[in-house]
Amino acid sequence: MARVRDRLRTAVARVRIPRTRRGRRRAVQAVMLGTALALTPATWMHTVADGRLRTTADVPAQDVAVVFGAGLWKGRPTPYLAHRLDTAAELYRNGKVKVVLVTGDNSRVEYDEPDAMRTYLTARGVPDGRIVSDYAGFDTWDSCVRAKKIFGVDRAVLVTQGFHIRRAVALCGAAGVEAYGVGVAEPLDATWYYGGTREMIAAGKAALDAALKPDPHFLGDREPGVTEALASAH
Repeated sequence: MARVRDRLRTAVARVRIPRTRRGRRRAVQAVMLGTALALTPATWMHTVADGRLRTTADVPAQDVAVVFGAGLWKGRPTPYLAHRLDTAAELYRNGKVKVVLVTGDNSRVEYDEPDAMRTYLTARGVPDGRIVSDYAGFDTWDSCVRAKKIFGVDRAVLVTQGFHIRRAVALCGAAGVEAYGVGVAEPLDATWYYGGTREMIAAGKAALDAALKPDPHFLGDREPGVTEALASAH
């Protein structure tokens, strides 16, 4: 412990505070510029998502809801993912959407988010034929791009937690999906604070993805699942 304190003191001692007024002014300006640059991606997300966030009651009806994966525990949806799926089931029951696209990680045989999401939804009254699975939704950008390019989704209701919904709306918009977002409310527990902190970091990657538009980890051929599910709905 003493060794750690000594290292911290040495590090602090090496930080040189500018002695002149001009130097101090430049240091403050550098800090302010760095702070502004760090906040730019988050500001972009909030600006893009403003006016696109709704509740389950007032969201405009769309053909498709997109539910993003949020992890499994012993093969079943985590509480946060379960809450997203509960919201999607409510949207379906209320006639707000006709088809639910579940997008998540199936990079390993023993880990299959979309199938677990499908099982959860069917147990809550969503017909199996109205659920479409995207097995390569490895992150938010991948899910948005694949929704557009693979499944042909042009408009959608996005369902995720409140701290993530702005990033989802902004990225899907950049991918060409006109989207409204329904943010699922959660208690302010440790998971919520972790998610909110993570979003500040993820905002930078999101801004780069929106600007550079990289291909997802896996693209593949176009799939007719959403089109077929909508045809059966009609």
